[in-house]
Amino acid sequence: MHEAGRLFHTLLRRGTDFSRRFALLVVALALLLAGAAGAYFVRNFSVSTQTEDMLSPELPFRQRAQELSQQFPERANNILIVVEGRTPDLADRAAWALAANLRLKSWRFPYVLYLEGHPFFARNGLLFLGTERLYDLSDRLAEAQPFIGGLWRDPSLRGLYAMLELVATEAAGNDAALQIVPIFDAIADVAEAQALGQPMQLSWQQVMRGDGEAERVRRFVVVQPALDGDGLRPARAAIEAIRSTAADLNLDAEHGVTVRLTGPVALSFDELGSVQLGMGIAGVVSLTAVVVLLVACFRSPRQTLACLLTLIIGLVWTGAFAVATVGSLNLISVAFAVLFIGLGVDFGIHYALRYRECREHLPDHAHGLRDAAASVGPALALTAVAAAIGFYAFLPTPYLGLAELGLIAGSGMVIALLATFFVLPALITLIEPRFRRPVPWGGTHRAALAGWLRGKAHWVVAVGGLLALLGVALTPLARFDFDPLRLKDPDSESVATLLDIIADDPGLAYAVTVLVDDVAAAAELAEQAEALPEVDSTRTILSFVPSDQAEKLAVIDDLALFLEPSLTAEQEPAPTMTEIFEAYAGLNDALRDLALGNGAALIRAAGRLDVALDAPMRASVLNPDVLEDLRLRLLGGLPAEIMALRESLRAEPVTLESLPEALRRLWLAPDGRARVEIYPRDTLHEDPAAIGRFVAAVRTIAPEASGPPVTIYEAGRTVVRSFIVAGVIAAVAISVLLLVLLRSVTYTAVVFVPLLLAGLLTIGITVLIGLPFNFANVIVLPLLFGLGVAGSLHFVLRDRHGGSETGALSTSTPRAVTFSALTTMASFGSLVLSEHPGTASMGLLLTIAITATLISTLVVLPAVLTLLRPMLHPTKAVASGHVP
Repeated sequence: MHEAGRLFHTLLRRGTDFSRRFALLVVALALLLAGAAGAYFVRNFSVSTQTEDMLSPELPFRQRAQELSQQFPERANNILIVVEGRTPDLADRAAWALAANLRLKSWRFPYVLYLEGHPFFARNGLLFLGTERLYDLSDRLAEAQPFIGGLWRDPSLRGLYAMLELVATEAAGNDAALQIVPIFDAIADVAEAQALGQPMQLSWQQVMRGDGEAERVRRFVVVQPALDGDGLRPARAAIEAIRSTAADLNLDAEHGVTVRLTGPVALSFDELGSVQLGMGIAGVVSLTAVVVLLVACFRSPRQTLACLLTLIIGLVWTGAFAVATVGSLNLISVAFAVLFIGLGVDFGIHYALRYRECREHLPDHAHGLRDAAASVGPALALTAVAAAIGFYAFLPTPYLGLAELGLIAGSGMVIALLATFFVLPALITLIEPRFRRPVPWGGTHRAALAGWLRGKAHWVVAVGGLLALLGVALTPLARFDFDPLRLKDPDSESVATLLDIIADDPGLAYAVTVLVDDVAAAAELAEQAEALPEVDSTRTILSFVPSDQAEKLAVIDDLALFLEPSLTAEQEPAPTMTEIFEAYAGLNDALRDLALGNGAALIRAAGRLDVALDAPMRASVLNPDVLEDLRLRLLGGLPAEIMALRESLRAEPVTLESLPEALRRLWLAPDGRARVEIYPRDTLHEDPAAIGRFVAAVRTIAPEASGPPVTIYEAGRTVVRSFIVAGVIAAVAISVLLLVLLRSVTYTAVVFVPLLLAGLLTIGITVLIGLPFNFANVIVLPLLFGLGVAGSLHFVLRDRHGGSETGALSTSTPRAVTFSALTTMASFGSLVLSEHPGTASMGLLLTIAITATLISTLVVLPAVLTLLRPMLHPTKAVASGHVP
């Protein structure tokens, strides 16, 4: 071991001498390599925002999810276009027009589905109503038959006014008169909107149903875009095509329609944009903070510049290594840059401060570099190896997200070490730092701190022990929330849209999916599931075969027999202006008559309609276009609705075989297996614990269940198991390494004291402030391992070889550890500024962890070393009188 140590020191000195003697060559080669690596990184960099991709595809639940995607490819990698209209008519027409236009762009959208607009549902839609509701609708349409028939024959303002006059006349003194109040109000709304210059069109769907609240106004169009193979955001062209198509069709708020995008592809697109923005802001803030801290640390701009250049060169090398080995990064491994800055700068700070400390005693630059490398080199190498072990420990786990980060970060530690050993000495040689003052924070302060710790060491260790016990007590209360939806920016369009959908139907985004042998098995499983208390409802292909068809078809046939003649009559010619005014005069008299001897609601509605229609009629005297605009607003959607009504009166018996192929492909696999969706009773988005209960309940009848709740539940368990496995591997491997190199059980144990205390403090604080662990902020644990071990090792190794009774406190090591932690805190703490919840939680938790690590290393560790000094340094302790 001693021979290996001497060999390592010799190699360090020779390497340092080579970098010093050929400094320009070393720097030139480093910059050339960095340029090539940077170009490679820019050309090949990509990020996957799919959280499920951060877990091994070999996991059983991932394999089941993959099988579902293969059997039902239409349900994967799609964009859900949510079309909302002020009225059902607007929403229907907008969704239909958008879907039709997107189908024309088949090279961009090979799959477009507007299921509600399918001819099958246009013809058989009435069969999907409940029996009682169908009877009610039939009665209303029968009562409105004269009104509807009259408008079919004369779909003009003349016909509308005549029908309204008829209705108003029949309503006078009638107990059922209140039924026409919604119609009067709806027409008055449109006329008033015209007077104000606002877009609005009468909804004939609502008129025919008898109220304005009978149907939602949200429609869904599903598209599968052809994604660009290259580029950081492959869905950009598809999303822009959807938006431009909607704009060309005037589908906007001004025309009473909104078009929003959500679904897997849109969520990933917005997620990456949010992460990029958050990381960009954090990058600028962190780099600025790191520069300021390095200047404060070194009090030398030249030395700061040397460290920064070394850090940047190492970062570029690591980025190229990441792309070459991992390929597409994920939401965790993409944080390697901030991680490298936080840990990589640690090497430069220790090396540069040690060089400065050596220069105080050795004015010659060559001897200063050589002695700095020889004295701090072994500690840097040991901390790099220990940190790399901590990161590499995740490689054998199924948590690929962190395993990839472990590979990049572990290798990055080696890259940072090599850059520190070879590039930094060359840069220091070329830049030639000038030190006008000794190392800041003079010996008096260090001696005072050491004296305070000697007197208060027992109390410091006792308080640390109490805090550790508190952390142990709080650890079981730590929460793990692995719902990826809560990691996304709630203000982004895709997430806000999905949350709106969940608010209306909480179970829609959290359905469990089961693939069974056939349709009969699907029906049996659905029946079993609906008996579970955790289940709200189920859906299978049979859910689209209406019940009570014989009775419903009889009702529809009777309605068709009654309505068809009035909907096929010959239409009258367009009216003249005189005929429109004559019809309005009749309506005006009827409305005035309604104001006599009727209820307050009817009087109000009649008076309002009279006033509302009077304005456009008067204005049309000077501008006839006003009446044409009013006609389009009131009657523009009527022909389409009447045609839809006629089509719905031709309903036919629906069987499993008669369902459209587009619908069958969503529920039946090519091999005949059937899909079952099971919806939860609880609101899983608001109660993460309910996810486990729901999944456990469904698995009692369907062990092979899949879907978002299963993925969230199993992902959480996988992550926890991965950290346990990685923690054991890292602890054992680092312990063996330290035992071999330090040859001391006591020193090895002392190295882990700050790490354990910081870990317990971090977990305890997360419990107290209600911050759960998630897919993003779990990065804190490997980082905590690397920082904790690195800081402890520097302190312990310096204390072990220190000559004074103040130990490591009388050297530059505390300053190096402090500023290393502060720069890391600046790197990660800036992430708190991000609007992306996952990134912000990562920054907050890392700030907490680094603060806990700094306190544990600078306060508790020296106190522990002070108490153990008689045992660790018996000769020095006797000489100083500290051994009884």
